[in-house]
This record gives sequence, structure tokens and C-alpha cells, in this order.
Amino acid sequence: MNPPKPARGRAVHRVRRAARAKVNLYLHVLGKRADAYHDLDSLVVFAEFGDEIEAASAPDLSLQVIGPFADQVPQSTGNLVLRAAGRLRAAARTGAGAGITLTKRLPVAAGLGGGSADAAAALHALCELWEIEPTRVDLRKIAAALGADVPVCLAGRASLIRGRGEDIVPAPALPPCHFVLANPGVALGTAEVFARHDGAGSGKAPLEGPFPDACALARALSERRNDLEPAARALAPAIGETLRLIAETPGCLLARMSGSGATCFGLFENSIDAEAAAGIVRRSEPDWWIEATAMNDA
Repeated sequence: MNPPKPARGRAVHRVRRAARAKVNLYLHVLGKRADAYHDLDSLVVFAEFGDEIEAASAPDLSLQVIGPFADQVPQSTGNLVLRAAGRLRAAARTGAGAGITLTKRLPVAAGLGGGSADAAAALHALCELWEIEPTRVDLRKIAAALGADVPVCLAGRASLIRGRGEDIVPAPALPPCHFVLANPGVALGTAEVFARHDGAGSGKAPLEGPFPDACALARALSERRNDLEPAARALAPAIGETLRLIAETPGCLLARMSGSGATCFGLFENSIDAEAAAGIVRRSEPDWWIEATAMNDA
């Protein structure tokens, strides 16, 4: 949970923001656009688990990356967090600086929107640190310029997304759910997966509730799919084994790949089943990245 915001007028010197993992419960590719992007139809939710951004007052902008996956993240100006900070500073016409620390707990190029979530969390943190009123800058415009997943990560709530990701509407009320997230140690570039996609896709399938429980949600999701999975599996056959292991665990209601992969998720009704399933998969594949977590209800 993010800390409460200080009262207006009180100096802020350090801010923390969660950068939660993005999970695509389904992802339909509707077709290719004239701008070379693809039109999508997807239900995006966020897990409790993820990265963390901390921003502290400093003379200039800097970034330090720590955590289990720090060595996979560039710390130069090419980092999406620093790009977000630079764009926000320019839009707000401020010379303020910040020392930013990114705790990287999510694997990179994993279909979990980690970099996008980091950028979105940085925008929120720096707005508070620099006391930037929302009316002074268009955060959604900044987010959209940074990447297709950044706007929904900026919203930070369960959403139905359309277009290339810029058309975002709140999802219908969803029941409490738990996940097992598993990545077989494979990094997949989004552009690489889309390039391999054969062009065939599913139609638009907007999700409508109500969903009294996780089982009802799983039934609705089972009528949908991730259209990028065949392309991702062709590039990373380990995805098939990941899905099989998750699906065979007791209590698993649905097993599916998230985003462009290679992370897969299992949907569970409660934390006991999810934790037990994570243990089963971990014992079978001790070198994989595996995490049991809950769906964030923000």
C-alpha cells in the first residue's frame, strides 16, 4: 500500500510508490493499424507484488537500481524511469531534481509491464515530491509518449484497454483472486513477439460482470485467450511447460500467458491454494522465477 500523501504545503523530501506487476487476464489482437501498432482488446489487472520506486530530493536527476533483477536494467538516460522524470520535469518547467531508487523485483521483458509500471510509479512519486498539481501537466499524454502500457499502469486499476493501449475504461467489479506468476528464465521482447504473430486474432470480447467469485471469472476468461501465446511459444517453447505445470496444480482455475510472455499465471480462489501451487512449481523448477501474490483491488 502506498503511504498517505502529506498535507498540502508541507515539504516532501522522500516518496515511495509501488510499481505493481501488470497481468493481462486475456489479450485479443484485433488487427494491425496504419501506424504499425496493433489494436488490442485486453483485461489488465495488477498484482500486489512488484517493483518499488523511491524518490528523494536532490540537486539533479539520478537513478540507482537495486534488487534481484538490477543487473538486467540500464541505469543510463535510456532507462524508462529517467525518461519519465525528464519528460515530467520539462512539462512542469521545473529545474527540480531527484535521486531515484528502483528496487527491481520483477524479471525484465517478461510480459508483466515492469518497465511501464516503474515509469508510471516514478511519475506519481515525482509529482508529489516536486509538488506538481495535476492541472499543470497532462500525465496521460506523458505516459502515452513513453510506451503503450504506461497509461494503464498510471491508472493502476483493473481496466479494459482498447486501441494500442490508450483507450482505457475501468473493468467491471472483479472478485478477490490470487495468482501464481512463473517465468522460466526467458526474456521476450514485445516487438519480437508481435513480429512473429501470424496476424490471425480474436474478435473484441468485452468482459461483463457480475462475477460472484473467482470461479465465475475463470469461466468467463476461459472463453477468451491470449492471441500472442502461439508466437511466444514458438520463440520460447518453455512457455508450454510453464503453463502445463501451473495448470496441473490443485486449485488452479485458469493457466495463461501474460502480455507478450514469457511469464505465465495461474488464477486461484485463495492464498492457500496459490502458495501451495507456487511451492509445487518451485520444487519442480527451482531455477525459475515464481511468486504467489494477490490481485490488487485498487
